[in-house]
Amino acid sequence: MAHVLIIDDHDTLREGMTLTLTRSGHTVSAVRSGADGLAAYKKTPFDLVVTDLKMDGMDGIAVTQALKALNPAVVVMVVTAFGTIETAVRAMQEGAYDFITKPFAPEVLRAKVDKGLELASTRRQVERLTARTAAHEADAALTHGNLVGDSEPVQRLLAQARKAAASDATVLVRGESGTGKELVARMLHQFSPRKDGPFVVVHCAALAETLLESELFGHERGAFTGAVKRKLGRFELADGGTLFLDEIGEIPASVQTKLLRVLQEKEIQRVGGEETLKVDVRVVSATHRDLQAEVKAGRFREDLYYRLHIVPLLLPPLRERPEDIGTLARHFVAKHALRVNRRVTGLDDGALRALIRHAWPGNVRELENAVEQALVFAEGEQLTEADLPAYLGSPQSRTDATGLPVLQGDRPLPDILEDLERQLIARAYEKAGKVKTETARLLGIKTSALYYKLEKYGFISKGERPEDG
Repeated sequence: MAHVLIIDDHDTLREGMTLTLTRSGHTVSAVRSGADGLAAYKKTPFDLVVTDLKMDGMDGIAVTQALKALNPAVVVMVVTAFGTIETAVRAMQEGAYDFITKPFAPEVLRAKVDKGLELASTRRQVERLTARTAAHEADAALTHGNLVGDSEPVQRLLAQARKAAASDATVLVRGESGTGKELVARMLHQFSPRKDGPFVVVHCAALAETLLESELFGHERGAFTGAVKRKLGRFELADGGTLFLDEIGEIPASVQTKLLRVLQEKEIQRVGGEETLKVDVRVVSATHRDLQAEVKAGRFREDLYYRLHIVPLLLPPLRERPEDIGTLARHFVAKHALRVNRRVTGLDDGALRALIRHAWPGNVRELENAVEQALVFAEGEQLTEADLPAYLGSPQSRTDATGLPVLQGDRPLPDILEDLERQLIARAYEKAGKVKTETARLLGIKTSALYYKLEKYGFISKGERPEDG
């Protein structure tokens, strides 16, 4: 049976409750003060705590607060006199699950305790399930470089990345900000023959031209003002491993030229130095820009582009894979709840609908921030729509990153997903100039499937098979 802690400074009542619960088959520990009860709980994780409200020294409210600080899942029942019901309600606001008013019959105590123990059992099951889910997702995150998603685009990307990881070819990861490009780079390193070597990151957009050159290739003492000693560059530090160049599209022309030479010759020269140094580095780069357009505009070297673009990987934005939103949100709850709000174990349908109807211009990074913020304010065991940031809770007049309206209203999930599919097809159809083959390519589906969906959503007449223009 259960192990119950009773805290009451009234000897007769404490002994009576102990006898009643012992006869019910429970193991009971009883103490006279709140301080003694708190000390006992620190030694033994009781299934249920019954505490009197009015006690000298540490009263029942303080006991409840202290127990909740030790274990937010603890089940506490308070005992109160008839005239202090308001105080009992306050105790419940502090986390007590129920109260019992003196005087009470033994069967009332037994019923209240049984109800509390049932709640305690449920909470333990939820904690175990949450722990298993968190462990499973942690394993999956490790397996996939923390790139979470069940959608077809993500699974296709993961399959491509695993194949690319086995080679030593340079990889260019494309995707909007916040989609997880660095996670893909880390996965490529983790599954490569270089996994035991260093993984070195350079955020190219964050460094001025002179600093970037020194950061990449290193410098000799006295190479420029402030160069008081030799500095090893990131290429040297990454020797035998992987160098990740984030936002490669931001590097200036002079650095592009030197980077091309390194990729071709596998050797570097430090700034201000004359010695040529061989380096063995696998380069993975990432950008949110269209580098082909940058090449046409004369802002990016074409020969460098082709050196970087040997294996291209594309990370789709979150708005194009709404089926991943629930998986990602649950992943972020498991990731942050233990640190931010231990009582939260998931999110309800209303919160999920609110997340799905948002366009997520900040992609996965924005979703993670939204979930973490919601955890801070959540009061229940499930995140609700009311817990989410205000901009997610009001769908009226909201548009996505392309200007199209997003879903409104409290609708069934299948309807929401169907509306999202229609919007995605509409965007692709317009972007492709209503050319069917190009639309199908943009969506990653067969042309025959596209015609079916165009008919389904009324973009073309039923049975119509016009020639592409």
